[in-house]
Amino acid sequence: MRDLNFPKFEFRFKINENKRFIFDEIRKKYVLLTPEEWVRQHVVRFLIDVKNYPKSYINVEKVVKINNMNKRYDVVVFAPNGSIFLLVECKEPNVKINQTVFDQIARYNLSLNAAFLMVTNGLNHYYCKLDYKNSKYQFLADLP
Repeated sequence: MRDLNFPKFEFRFKINENKRFIFDEIRKKYVLLTPEEWVRQHVVRFLIDVKNYPKSYINVEKVVKINNMNKRYDVVVFAPNGSIFLLVECKEPNVKINQTVFDQIARYNLSLNAAFLMVTNGLNHYYCKLDYKNSKYQFLADLP
């Protein structure tokens, strides 16, 4: 897998039936290593090791209902009160971050109401703070 725009993290891998798997600390199991999963696992480690968000507040790949359809968000970080602090959308490195990607996370957020959004392809990271009262959002240089 290619180097990403994150610090270097140590990961656990295994090979099964000629397929490579990576251990997900949140789901506590090995998952198939795809380019998007490589990004997702870097995001999880970034949130835990760099931003110091507790593992117990992080959720990965859970179903959310959008317009009566089941979709899966990539990563959510909960606040201590149970509200959603951060919603993360991960794309594989060769996917350009464009309006379509922002539209996708915005649709997911209609149901989730996160305070912050993060969109990344592992190379480029975008962070937004949402202001629901004034129906605005602000791009940030980093997450709080």
